[in-house]
Formats: sequence, structure tokens, C-alpha cells
Amino acid sequence: MNICAPFAGTVRFHVSVGQEVSAGDAIATVEATKLEAPVVVPGRGVVDKLCTEDFAAVYGGDVLAIIGEAR
Repeated sequence: MNICAPFAGTVRFHVSVGQEVSAGDAIATVEATKLEAPVVVPGRGVVDKLCTEDFAAVYGGDVLAIIGEAR
């Protein structure tokens, strides 16, 4: 599943590739001027890919991470 940025800002990841995640886990935070939002996963899985670097500028809807099937 693709996990996308909720709005434009700077992304900071809290996970690494290969890490298992559960529903509701915050995998990243997107921060804009005086606004910070956690990016959560809707279901269980494994982080297959982080699609951008830490502290990169992103736009709303950009894919931040790809979560694969749980092992």
C-alpha cells in the first residue's frame, strides 16, 4: 500500500526499510509552518521502501512510503 503526504511540508521518518508496522503506527511526520501531522499506516505490514529522504520537501499526495505484506 502507498502511504501519502497529507499536505505540503517537510517529512521526517520514524521507521526504516524492513521494519514491521501495525495499524495506527505513525511512520512519519509532515511539518509545515506551525502545523505538524503524523502519517499513520491503516494496516499491518512491512516498510518496503521510503520514497524520499528525511527532511525532504513534499507536496500533498506525494507517496512517502510503500508498505508491503506482513511476513
